Amino acid sequence: MDYRMLCVVLLSFLAYTNSEQVKFVDCGSVDGNVVEVDIQPCSQQPCQLHKGQSYTVNVTFSSNVASQTSKAVVHGVIGVVPVPFPIPCDDGCKSGIQCPIAPQKMYSYVNQLPVKSEYPTLKLVVEWELRDDANKDLFCIKFPVQIVN
Repeated sequence: MDYRMLCVVLLSFLAYTNSEQVKFVDCGSVDGNVVEVDIQPCSQQPCQLHKGQSYTVNVTFSSNVASQTSKAVVHGVIGVVPVPFPIPCDDGCKSGIQCPIAPQKMYSYVNQLPVKSEYPTLKLVVEWELRDDANKDLFCIKFPVQIVN
């Protein structure tokens, strides 16, 4: 097992053991089914995200299709306006998923959600999509968060 895989396994384990299962809404998963969403650390809902910190997001899902690649797209929805929310790595194949993705298999997608200190203090909804080769959603989830100092 190489170093990167070991880190992903450890991150997945930590996210699983020290996280709150997040209530989420499916917003159009076409090519997959979400089983659960965990955010670490998150001790209450909506999760309070402190400025200047980073949070581990773990989405367990099954795929209905084969795909050579996967790409994450994240938005913060304020009211009804989606604002791009940058993440360190948008490549799902470098975020816990061993590609190619096969149908009828379970996957644990793990990525970081950094909260910049310059973000305003507010409540919003995070919309997180993971797209396949055909640009269809392996998953699309929405969950509420609150950015705090």
